Amino acid sequence: MGKKALVTGVTGQDGAYLSRLLLEKGYEVHGLFRRSASADVIGARLRWLGIIDDINLQDGNLTDLASLIRIMRDVKPDEVYNLGAQSFVKSSWQQPLLTGQVTGIGVANVLEAVRLECPEARFYQASSSEMYGLIQEPQQNEKTPFYPRSPYAVAKLYGHWMTVNYRESFSLHASSGILFNHESPLRGIEFVTRKITDGVVRIKLGMQDKLALGNLDAKRDWGHARDYVEAMWLMLQQETPDDYVVATGQTVSVRDFCRLAFSHVGLNFEDHVTVDPRFMRPAEVDVLLGDPSKAKEKLGWTPKTTLDQLVAEMVEADLGRLSTQS
Repeated sequence: MGKKALVTGVTGQDGAYLSRLLLEKGYEVHGLFRRSASADVIGARLRWLGIIDDINLQDGNLTDLASLIRIMRDVKPDEVYNLGAQSFVKSSWQQPLLTGQVTGIGVANVLEAVRLECPEARFYQASSSEMYGLIQEPQQNEKTPFYPRSPYAVAKLYGHWMTVNYRESFSLHASSGILFNHESPLRGIEFVTRKITDGVVRIKLGMQDKLALGNLDAKRDWGHARDYVEAMWLMLQQETPDDYVVATGQTVSVRDFCRLAFSHVGLNFEDHVTVDPRFMRPAEVDVLLGDPSKAKEKLGWTPKTTLDQLVAEMVEADLGRLSTQS
């Protein structure tokens, strides 16, 4: 019999790619499914990858410990991947308490359910490079001090340290992946990279003329989600749990991401991109640059997709989506 995995956030970008990877490795995959008003479209990413019928969806919520205990008891997973969160940084200023409950306390709820019902299971926590915030070192590794700059980052930091605490207090096999920005055609439209590629295609097809963005000078270390979920899986195959930075080790500006995306369809971004103060963050994270040396050394992990390839894949996917609407 293959292993059983429970994935929270299964309908998100990372959850979808991770589920496909686990299915390819022979896992029985269970996904936490949160009931909502958009339940009819919430499985779109799983459908896009052609795996929705292969996932065992479990009705529960990160804020409801009782539902998590029930699911752990019923599924008895070998591995638990906690990817669920209120993950849009901008919204965390508008909904700081919800973000704290889901992105922060939700981690403690999952850990507690694992401790009570399946303490032998291996646990993965999706930590975030946003925890570094106002960076304390030019390149961030596992020992770099954190300085979160948004309610989202503060909540992620709580979840990160709770994972460490449960590992050290209860001897759980609990690891955190401090993932730097990772994108794909499955990225939500509210995120800047997908907003750019979608806008590029709409402009190319004559559906709009301008693309309004916020801080074009912000720099991020961008990789492909498909590569990064492999690092998650590798962490739980290690004999000893630990925390790992997952990144490419290169950083580029939003401006340069725009340049790549527009040039892919033969356009000059300067003719179409405008800066709108409404999209500026109350507290900006100017630059993030990860040091993935530990993941490379201990996990044998390296990113396979270049930034050029990532941007091209995202633009082409949006061309496919929107060409039928033009």
